[in-house]
Amino acid sequence: MSATTVTAPATPAPTSALNASRTTATAARVLRQLRHDPRTIALMLLVPCLMLILLRYVFDGSPRTFDNIGASLLGIFPLITMFLVTSIATLRERTSGTLERLLAMPLGKGDVIAGYALAFGTLAIIQSALATGLALWLLGLDVTGSPWLLLLVALLDALLGTALGLFVSAFAASEFQAVQFMPAVLFPQLLLCGLFTPRDNMHPILEAISNVLPMSYAVDGMSEVLKHTDMTANFLRDTLIVAGCALLVLTLGAATLRRRTA
Repeated sequence: MSATTVTAPATPAPTSALNASRTTATAARVLRQLRHDPRTIALMLLVPCLMLILLRYVFDGSPRTFDNIGASLLGIFPLITMFLVTSIATLRERTSGTLERLLAMPLGKGDVIAGYALAFGTLAIIQSALATGLALWLLGLDVTGSPWLLLLVALLDALLGTALGLFVSAFAASEFQAVQFMPAVLFPQLLLCGLFTPRDNMHPILEAISNVLPMSYAVDGMSEVLKHTDMTANFLRDTLIVAGCALLVLTLGAATLRRRTA
């Protein structure tokens, strides 16, 4: 009697192209999870605002100093906050097995990473709008350019922080390690971005390094809004570089997704 071989149905292979419905479904799931974590939402939305309020009254006797550095920090604070929250939240998905189960479905890596970026990007929009509105209309930040350009740079910075957080979560084995990536990834950029001293005053080697760091262009973009009434060629260059860096890091983040969790 011949044996009958039973073949298990093959699991549908995920497609490589982005699919709008799969991407939005992933984003909706992440947002539903975040809705049940009010502390994380408060960290993302309120901490940059609180830092700006603190900064404003640190320079209470020198409002011009607040004008000079407040615009730059309006972009830096959301970047740091989104990096921290995104890296920890994504790492939690990896270590809990949620990400592995998602990748076992007919869901492309691009859909997963785009869904996460869309979810956190939605919060980044709210965060940037709150911080920009607070700085301009309640704290009296004086800028020459359009508030919408200021909001644009703040949003791009928050999205860059989201992209960096998604990327570095692949290299951390615990939430503690994810937090440790912040001084390694963000602090050198903070020191070299031109916030404390003009970049052309730095040692030539440090200036060359700062020229390839995205936070440098985020600060430059904010400075353009601070000084010029219209959109300048330098502003357009700076925003395109920040947006391009965010897109590049998101692409690298998709490449780090694995079918098996460690």
